[in-house]
Amino acid sequence: MEGGNSPNLQLQQLPLATAAVSVQPHTDSFSYKENLIGALLAIFGHLVISIALNLQKYSHIRLAGSKDPRAYFKTKTWWCGLFLLVLGELGVFSSYAFAPLSLIVPLSAVSVIASAIIGIIFIKEKWKPKDFLRRYVLSFVGCGLAIVGTYLLITFGPNSHEKMTGENITRHLVSWPFLLYMLVEIIVFCLLLYFYKEKNANYIVVILLLVALLGSMTVVTVKAVAGMIVVSIQGNLQLDYPIFYIMLVCMIATAIFQATFLAQASQLYDSSQIASIGYILSTTAAITAGATFYLDFTGEDVLHICMFALGCLIAFLGVFLITRNRKKSVPFEPYISMDAMPGMQNMHDKGIAVQPDLKASFSYGALENNDNMPEIYTPATLPIVQEQHGSKGVSAPPYRVLEHSKKE
Repeated sequence: MEGGNSPNLQLQQLPLATAAVSVQPHTDSFSYKENLIGALLAIFGHLVISIALNLQKYSHIRLAGSKDPRAYFKTKTWWCGLFLLVLGELGVFSSYAFAPLSLIVPLSAVSVIASAIIGIIFIKEKWKPKDFLRRYVLSFVGCGLAIVGTYLLITFGPNSHEKMTGENITRHLVSWPFLLYMLVEIIVFCLLLYFYKEKNANYIVVILLLVALLGSMTVVTVKAVAGMIVVSIQGNLQLDYPIFYIMLVCMIATAIFQATFLAQASQLYDSSQIASIGYILSTTAAITAGATFYLDFTGEDVLHICMFALGCLIAFLGVFLITRNRKKSVPFEPYISMDAMPGMQNMHDKGIAVQPDLKASFSYGALENNDNMPEIYTPATLPIVQEQHGSKGVSAPPYRVLEHSKKE
């Protein structure tokens, strides 16, 4: 009996062994090739996006500084920037279908590096070599660190790949690690939204955390949609699965809300702070979502995980140094300096320059609502001492304060 069953057992085990041997090397070699394709597509996309945004910005600046009556959308430069912007977004979108999510997301540091290099190349100020190095030393150091971090990310990135089919995405969607992650994310998002809307907690960390939580869901759905499209192009149609359209709707919705919070943050804070803090928070949230949903780091050894984390930290530091070196905008002054008004003599009160009193019933250029004041149309009573310039025989032209009626 045993002798008769042994050939059957050997025949049954032989195909399994050969299948295991044949699949493993193919998966390793092909997965590294997919990682390289996805990384190159992401780098290309972010470079093109950075060039496109700078071209559109250049178009706006050139029209603002000239007497050209044309609108910005009627210039070739702006349309060229729009074309490159769409091309870059397509490159980044397609990169998610080849490489793991945790590898593609940190590569957005390439756009920050490209923007810094373009800003240095097309700078209009003339600097001496010593002043130039002193002014842009942080940018050079930041670019170097970001490049080193990007190299570590590509080299030690996760190497897990699976076909983005409807069955696989549905299985990941109902897995308990992702459901637990979604529960925690929804609770944190609701708490942050409550403090932001009800308690007026307009802190940059609060707003950008809302953006990061929405962005983590955006990149998860982007990878699902892009992967299913690529699998469909390869011959295995996936567009008839309901999960595809669910992911598509979630991708569009989260992207819209993410852009809304980013617009609100740009009105309150400087763009350099948004770029650095937003990159750190969004990348961290996206990597966590990718590791939970797609199990990117399953089967990776400790060395690769530690080197990948080191690459992220170095890229974070590089982006922070690049954005920290940008010029900060000068805040608007809520008053007009009287002694700086063109065509008017200096006005003094006992030798001290006069500034309008914001508590008075009338103020020059003050950002103050005086609608409830009963004497809003009362003329300003500021003592004026005329100063004579030039020879003593020539008198200065008289100046007086005109009264304004309510009809005016």
